[in-house]
This record gives sequence, C-alpha cells and structure tokens, in this order.
Amino acid sequence: MTEYPTSQEGPQPVASGGGTDEAGHGKAPIAAAEAVRAHALGAGTGPVAEPGSGAAAAATDARAARSAAGLPRPRAAASGPSADVPAAEDPGPGPDTARPRDGRTFEGGSVHGSPAETPRPRGEVTDLTVGGKGDGGAGRPGGGGVPAGEMGAARREGDRLRFVGAATRRIARGIDLDEIVLGLCRATVPTFSDAILVYLRDPLPVGDERPLGPVVLRLRRTDRLRPIDDLTDAASGGTIGAGLDLAGAAGAAGELDFSQLPLVGPQGDLPAAELCEIRSGGALAEVLRGVRPVFGSSAAAKAALPELLGVDHPLPRGNRAVLAPLRGRRRVIGAAVFLRSPERPAFEQNDLLVAAQLATHTALGIDKAVLYGREAYIADELQRTMLPDSLPQPTGVRLASRYLPAAETARVGGDWYDAIPLPGSRVALVVGDVMGHSMTSAAIMGQLRTTAQTLAQLDLPPAEVLHHLDEQAQRLGSDRMATCLYAVYDPVSHRITIANAGHPPPVLLHLGGRAEVLRVPPGAPIGVGGVDFEAVELDAPAGATLLLYTDGLVESRLRDVWTGIEQLRERLATTAQLTGLDHPPPLEALCDDVLDMLGPGDRDDDIALLAARFDGIAPSDVAYWFLDPEETAPGRARRFARRALTRWGLEELSDSLELLVSEVVTNAVRYAERPVTLRLLRTDVLRCEVGDDSPQLPRQRRARDTDEGGRGLFLVNRMARRWGATRLSSGKVVWFELALPGAHERR
Repeated sequence: MTEYPTSQEGPQPVASGGGTDEAGHGKAPIAAAEAVRAHALGAGTGPVAEPGSGAAAAATDARAARSAAGLPRPRAAASGPSADVPAAEDPGPGPDTARPRDGRTFEGGSVHGSPAETPRPRGEVTDLTVGGKGDGGAGRPGGGGVPAGEMGAARREGDRLRFVGAATRRIARGIDLDEIVLGLCRATVPTFSDAILVYLRDPLPVGDERPLGPVVLRLRRTDRLRPIDDLTDAASGGTIGAGLDLAGAAGAAGELDFSQLPLVGPQGDLPAAELCEIRSGGALAEVLRGVRPVFGSSAAAKAALPELLGVDHPLPRGNRAVLAPLRGRRRVIGAAVFLRSPERPAFEQNDLLVAAQLATHTALGIDKAVLYGREAYIADELQRTMLPDSLPQPTGVRLASRYLPAAETARVGGDWYDAIPLPGSRVALVVGDVMGHSMTSAAIMGQLRTTAQTLAQLDLPPAEVLHHLDEQAQRLGSDRMATCLYAVYDPVSHRITIANAGHPPPVLLHLGGRAEVLRVPPGAPIGVGGVDFEAVELDAPAGATLLLYTDGLVESRLRDVWTGIEQLRERLATTAQLTGLDHPPPLEALCDDVLDMLGPGDRDDDIALLAARFDGIAPSDVAYWFLDPEETAPGRARRFARRALTRWGLEELSDSLELLVSEVVTNAVRYAERPVTLRLLRTDVLRCEVGDDSPQLPRQRRARDTDEGGRGLFLVNRMARRWGATRLSSGKVVWFELALPGAHERR
C-alpha cells in the first residue's frame, strides 16, 4: 500500500516506471497514474483535457480496459482519511504537491491515492477507491479468492492507521504552541478535512492553575484549501475553485497545479467568531465536558457549533462537520472543528476515532508547550535578574557589556559580569563563569555575584576577594566550580590591579591600535580550596580599552582557547585600525564587532563580555591633603578647599563647599586617631572625599531643638547632589558631590 503525504507536505520520490518507495510500498505504473489523472480532470471538477492529449488518451484507455473487464466506473471521491495518508517523515510543505477534488494528491507525475500495490500490465485495472466503499466485483481482479469488499475495508483501515501515525508524529514535532497547532492543521487539511478551526482557552491554564474568571475560547488558527463557498451546501451554487484562475493553474500535461491554489491561514476569511465565552450549562459546555468528538449533524453539535463559531458561520449538511474537544491532562483546553465540502464524502463513524486521536495528541502537546513556555520564562527572568539591568557610569571610565546564551533551548547559564563603584572614584570590574548551563548554575552564579559585591564594598584587595569567593563556593558544595577575574581600576593613578582564578586573561587595546593579552597569574578555579591567589598591578593608560570575557567567546569544538584568544586580539587590532589610530573605536560597536567573529560552530557556551574604556582623571583635576585630627583641622580644610576652587575657577561653589567640608571633617576628627584625608576631584561634578580610620559609619538623624549637634549630615543631605559613606578595611570614607556651575545648560 502506498503511503501518502500529509497536506502541503513535500513529495516523496517516485520511480518513473513503478517500483517501490523507501517504505517498501508499491508504486502504481505510469499508465494507471495517467488514467487516474485523466479521469479526475475529466469528471466535471476541473478543466477537460483536450482531445488528442496524452491525458485524454490515457483516460480513454482506462475506460476501455474497465469496460472489457466488466468493472463498474470508479467513484469520483473517497471516504475517510485514507484518501490521503501522510508519510511518516516528510520534510514539510512542497510546491509539487497537488490535491484533486476527490481528496488525492498529485506528485511528480504520480497519483497518491491509488491503491495499486504492485505494477500491473497495461489494461489490467485495479479498484481505485481508497477510504470509500469498493466498486469491485466479487473477487480480486487477478482472479484471487478474496472478495473486493473485504479487501477494500482492510485497505481503508490500514490507511487510517498510517494516517493517524504520521499525523501524530507531525504534531509531536512541535515544541511551542504555534508549531503544534500548525502541525495539526497541515496534517489534516486536505487529507482528513477541507477546513479546520482550532479554538484554545484564553489564557491557557498552566499546570494546576484554576482560572477564576469565565472560560473564553479564542480562535487560534484556521486552515483551508478551498474557497469558503465550497463549505456551503451544493445547492447554493458554489463550485470548487470559484473565483480562482484554474486555467492558469493547469500544467503542460493538462493536470492542475494545486500548489498555486491558496491555503488560508489564521487571517483567512472564514467567518468564524474570534472569541467565544462558554456559558455554564450551555450546549457547547456539555459537548466539551463529554470530551468525545461528535458529528455536526448530532443534536448536541447543532446547538454547540453556532455558539462556538457564531451564527453567521456556514456549516455543511450531514456528517461533514466534526467537533472535537481538546482535553489536556487535567481539563479541556479548547476545541477543533473539522469541515468537509459537499463534493467530498461525509465523515464515517471511524473518522470520529481518528479525530479523537488527533485531538488527544494535540491537547497533550499543547499542555507540554505551555509548561515549556513557563519554564523558559522562569529561566529568562532568572538570568535577567542575576545580571545587572544597567551598568554604572563611574568617573573616569566608560562601560559596555553583552550577554549571549549558549542556545535558544539553553537560555540560562553560569556566566556573569559586573561593575561595582568603589570609594575614591575607583571601580571594580568582575567577570565569572560557573560550570554548566542549568538553573543550578544560574543560582550559584547569583550567590557568587552577590558575595563579590559585598566583598567589593569592604574595599578588600582583589586577591582577598577571590579568596573569600573560593571559601563561599566550598560552602555551597564540593562540586561548585567557577572561574573569575577581578580587577580594580583607579582613574587617578591610571593603574589597574588584577587577580585571576582560572579565567582567560583579559585583552588590552591601546590607543594606537596595538592589542595585547595581559600576563596575569592564571590561578586555580574558585571552589578548589587551599590555593593562594596572586594579584598584579599594571598601567591603564588613558584611551585604552580593557576587554573581559568568558571562555565561550574564544573556545569551541573547532578551536582551542589560546587560538581563540589570538583571534580575538587580532580582531581588536583590526577594528582599531579601521576607526583610526588617534581615537579609539566606540564601545558599543566594538562589542558587536567582537561577537561577529563567532562562526556557525562557535557557540558551544554562553558568553559574557565586559568592555571598559579608561578615560582617567588628569592630575590637574585632583587635590589631596592630610589633616591631623586636631581642633584646627576643619579651618585648614576650608582654606585648602577655597584655594582649589580658585585654581579651577569655581569660586561660585566656595560657600557651599566650605560649609559641607567643615561639617564632614569635624565628624571625622571627633573619632579619628590617625591623620584624616581630604580629596577633591573635578570631573563632570565636584566630588569631595573625607577618610578616617574609624569603621563606624555616620547615620543621619533628626536633631531636636535643644540638641547642640547632629545637624551636619542633615545639611549635607539637603545641599549635596549625592552623598554616601563606605566602610573600608582601614576605616571609612564619607563623600558628597556638588553640581558644577552651568551643568544644567550643558546637559
């Protein structure tokens, strides 16, 4: 038995003179195929073949052969889904697939729907009806002892089984909601029905969720091959192909090229209701509660279909409509309506079993797709919240970042990056990679990132930060391994301190276009335990760009990590030459260009990328003093601040700065035992930093009318643009910022 393709799927290879297909099924000979095509085109359903054409001659030979054999004339259409049986593995829609009006398909000069199992001599005609009642004589045409009726019934049942198997396989291919619904539509139109409407609950329940509001069905997709007039009663005058240029669709051999006929999708003109609210106790609710498919001519469906589709939707008469509820694992999640045109045989009782199988597999697939969608959403949200929403803009450095998951189906991973502002206008740059691409890896990454932020706020040296991260990873579990690179950039000294824990080394792109891989101690990964980490201090010249990355950027199945690092270095140097040697490339464009170096096979791991452009702070914009913890320190601090503002031409800020400096230095001198530091920085704002050796952080409080003190921080909070206090390993720093004159106009 030939295995027939599903609607709109690709053609199967057909031998020119019979033979067998890849599944071992027999192919009808060319003469029989031409006879069927000529009969289909000459039966009043399409253009009539011209006299003398090859198709007409074949049709004449077929009729003569049947007359000589004493066989009745074959019927024009077949019943049930067996008229077209989908192949087990088809690649998808193909332009060479054609659908005659009797439900069969034309492919590559062969007729799919012919039941011939072995090549027969010319003139010996077989029963051509598939899925309908046989028209043969009392026995097999070759003289066998099996009655033709029994052989046709067995053939139809086999066709149904093959159709259900291939259709469910196509439905099961989908991984998301739209793919599953599309698989149902393309598997059934036109093989099983001429049109289909799929309604799903809006919103779709997930898992054990119990919707509180009314149950609403939304039309998710409609597919049909014929104009809407074909779905009405034949008495209305509708004809197959009405309004279509069938003559233009005819091929050179006189057969119709049905690939040129329209397949209407979700935005088609089927006049069905977009939304349907299920009334409790209504006819539609009763049918859906029954779960089993019903004919459109049944009493329950006659009342339920207008409620679902709308009163204006035309319905074919008789058993040419099937309403199939879609029940998932716990509840009904929608309904599918299968429709056949009047020219096609009505649905049979066994077709209800087919519809039930299709509905069950579709509903279970939708359930899985909804659960998968929720898990993907959770994974996306987890990954998004684990990474910074936006990067800070610290003084003297510009930042840009990128993150790419390993694959669309593995959206979570252990790669992370971070930029943490530190006291003294410094910034900590962090990039790390936890082993794996699971939710566990993402959770561990989040814990390590939080730990790194906490340690950074303590102003610990980079090597100490990695040591504490290593201890934290061991507390999380014995198999919690990660690599990490931690760097601290000081824009005043133009230096950067880097400590590494088994991570790929960073690449520094100089202003002149030279790119170099920084030599930093490799270190052991975090989680090994008992390993000392070493830090190095390097120059960070103004205009240079530091690139931190994870191994997914430079390592894949096609190249080792050091080959990838060298390719990255060359890519940075090439990009710098394109933009000119006297000015660095834009950061955002540089990140995009770096990711463009990835080839089709270079995405084995997720990628985190952090780029830092060092602008630095010029020495002329920095003023620094040491003040002994004496009663005269506030007065000296006011004089130093006034001189610095005069040198910078910012005399307008003298009164505000002197008042705030006096209050902050007074608090520092009260608790300090060692000299107090005072530093002024002029960038886009005027920043003042006062440090002392007391670890106690000041807290703002509301002073009472009788209190002599407690108003200093209140003044700082009211007059400063921003202010804060940070605990250091050797004490604390209290800082505040004042807006420069004319800053609003510049912005």
